[in-house]
Amino acid sequence: MFTGTRGGPNRARLVRAVDERPRNANQLADALDLDYKTVRHHLDVLVDNNVLEASGDGYGDIYLPTDQARTHWETVEEILAEVE
Repeated sequence: MFTGTRGGPNRARLVRAVDERPRNANQLADALDLDYKTVRHHLDVLVDNNVLEASGDGYGDIYLPTDQARTHWETVEEILAEVE
């Protein structure tokens, strides 16, 4: 999901940004200077793989790390450092 894929670096940037401050997809696209559709795609991958979760009512959901990701945050940090 992070290493060995073209999207890995952008996913790593998204996880770092959400860890810094939970945000919605539009805020993330602006902060990281990425296309909104690209951000949505990577957020979906991260949610499907239980790294991030969406909080809200659908539109404008705020993304934050899952409890599982927080439990294993040292490992997440190691992977992100390798990608970056």
